[in-house]
Formats: sequence, C-alpha cells, structure tokens
Amino acid sequence: MTPDQFADLPPLADRRMVLATDLDGTFLGGSDEDRRRLYDWIEGNRATVGLVFVTGRDPDFIRDLCAGLVPWPEYVVGDVGTTIAHVEPGGRLVPIPDLEADIAERWSDAGESVRERLNEHPGLTLQPTDFRYRVSYDLVPDEFDPGAHDAIAELGLDTLISADRYFDVLPRGVSKGPSLRRFVKHMGVAEDRVLVAGDTMNDLSMLELGLPAVAVGGSEEPLLTRVRHLAHVHKARAIGAAGILEAIAAFDLHPLPKGARDAF
Repeated sequence: MTPDQFADLPPLADRRMVLATDLDGTFLGGSDEDRRRLYDWIEGNRATVGLVFVTGRDPDFIRDLCAGLVPWPEYVVGDVGTTIAHVEPGGRLVPIPDLEADIAERWSDAGESVRERLNEHPGLTLQPTDFRYRVSYDLVPDEFDPGAHDAIAELGLDTLISADRYFDVLPRGVSKGPSLRRFVKHMGVAEDRVLVAGDTMNDLSMLELGLPAVAVGGSEEPLLTRVRHLAHVHKARAIGAAGILEAIAAFDLHPLPKGARDAF
C-alpha cells in the first residue's frame, strides 16, 4: 500500500492493533523469508493493523527504504524521538506541530552549542546529517571519554549511547519512549493494543513504557538485562521480523496466518 491510499484506512484508534517498531535489527532484522512473511501480513491487514516506525533514522532514509520492498508506515517517530510525523501522499513526512512544539522548545536551537562543546572530543565523530532537534556522533568505545556526558548535562540536554556505536545528544526528557507515548495519546489509541518492538538500548525507553513490548531475538545484552524483569516485555527467541510475529502471537493481539506460529 502506498501513502496515497492511506486516506481510505480507518483511524489508528479503530484498528485492532498498532505495531510501533524500531527498524535496524528489528523490523529489518531476520531472514528474507521472515521479513517477507511479516511484511506481507501487514499489507494484507492494513484495515486492522497500523504501522508506526520508531527509529533513530531520519526521514530521507525512511523514504529511500520504503521505495523498495518495505511497507510504508503511516506515521514515524524518528530521529530518536525528536521527529513525530505523518506520512502523506507521495511519501512526504510532515511533522505534527502539536506533538513537536514541546520538543522544539526543549531543544531551543542548541545544535551549535553542542557541536562547540564536543568539538574534537575523544572517540566522537560528528555525523554529517543536519538534524533539527538532535546532534549525533559515531562513537569509538576504546577512545571515548565519558566526560562528554557531563559536558552535555551542563547544557541542560540528554545523552544516549546505543549499540556501542552511536552517541546522541537530545532535548532533556525526549527519546523514543516519551515521544511514542505522546503520539499514542494524541491519536486516541488504547495502550494495550500497541505492540512496541526493539533490539538496542535506544529502544529501552519505549520498552519500559508498560505497553505490550518485545525485545526481538538477537537484542543486545544490555537491553535484555534491563528488561529481563519486565513482565510486559516478551523476550523473543526468533530474530528480527520473526520475533515481532512471535510477540503478536504471545500477546494474542491479532490473528496470524495458519502455520505462522509454527515458525517460532
């Protein structure tokens, strides 16, 4: 289904379930067969299944991704929670002003201050993408000086390390989890009908929300350690996309095709 057809779908609040999923290692993880099984199931159930990408990726990446075989989401909580957007006809990601106003205020044009403070900081290389409400770096763990956390805290901002490869500077109190909760409330979706899926530490804030959630097979160990005691988080054995289907079955959120459960 293309974004030009989304207008014909029921509101998210009227769907049987909404999948709010991370991309790398989660929705994009697993075998080609597993991904195709999940993607075909979503496309065949668009009237009852909503799709939201909750990702560190930027809008350009998402547009390029969905030009291939990956289903288009209807909404995106992107840029590690600093973008909340509707996918409009033609695949344009249009920010939702009511949901981004608080994010913009918390950021307050801090980008230049962040870049100056972390200029030539050991173990950090500035990423070239000019994000609106975040600054992101590639991280080399063996060279990284953790003093970066204190330097950013002095600016009134938050830091986040994920996959031992990325260092993000975010507005205070903004990440995937808080932005997803704000989005779900804004859309009037019952929280017990939202499945949250992730695999790395930058997904922790949304897995901790209390909504039905899955740490897919292959998740990084620090994430599994943090969610091990959480009863609402399904710890999947199946990798990536198959782990999402495994969780849908475990929570009985939506009927699956005959034989789908046999894959878990």
